[in-house]
Amino acid sequence: MFTDFDAFGFAAADEYDPAPPAVRPLMPTVFLPGLLCDAALWRPQIDALAAHVAPMVADLTLDDSIPAMARRVLAVAPPRFALVALSMGGYVALEILRQAPGRVSSVALLDTSARADSAERAAQRRVGMASLERGRFVGITRQLLDRLVHPDKSEGPVADALKAMALRVGGAAFLRQQHAILDRVDMRAVLPGVRVPTLVAVGDGDRITPPHEAEEIAALIPGAHLHTFDACGHLPALEQPGETAALLKWWLARDPG
Repeated sequence: MFTDFDAFGFAAADEYDPAPPAVRPLMPTVFLPGLLCDAALWRPQIDALAAHVAPMVADLTLDDSIPAMARRVLAVAPPRFALVALSMGGYVALEILRQAPGRVSSVALLDTSARADSAERAAQRRVGMASLERGRFVGITRQLLDRLVHPDKSEGPVADALKAMALRVGGAAFLRQQHAILDRVDMRAVLPGVRVPTLVAVGDGDRITPPHEAEEIAALIPGAHLHTFDACGHLPALEQPGETAALLKWWLARDPG
């Protein structure tokens, strides 16, 4: 599903209006990567939005709890900022909204969940962590890659970018991130209190955080806008970079600052 961006406020200016358009300052925007991802995840969007945002990509590799990740972001972020988050980054974004709601001017939550791990998913995560602690970190396996991206992106630049990011993040950081994800709490109670413009988006083929989890978030946040990426898995920032950038441009235009 493609959002009709012009219908949401990108119509051309009145050609008969003699007043020059106001120059809007760059929007301080904090980008939060997902598990095994680094700043390269958001490079296409940051490049596309260069005329609109003052970006900061948070490092979510240093802590082993979601609250600690949020505190680290808040310690270095501007006084007030827009948040763009994907997957694990979404867990951190919700914790930031819990810890410091007044510092967030708007939030975009891509392919994430407000729920804690199910018992089954937690058990799977523990098995994977134990296996890594006994063996060698190999990054993105073929099995994981097939779960992360749409089938038509399982070979080529998207897959290569994912594998390269995972190797840069490394096994030690991966274990810290997995501990953080495993120990996270259910954040659905936070959602009705969100009072900033909120974009919720998800790939129609996301197998990690399926569309019904995005729909739940959007239903619980007052006035949230829900967008679905067609032919997309868990990583629209890489799989559908142009559409993601256009969507974020539209959303940031609604940010009151």
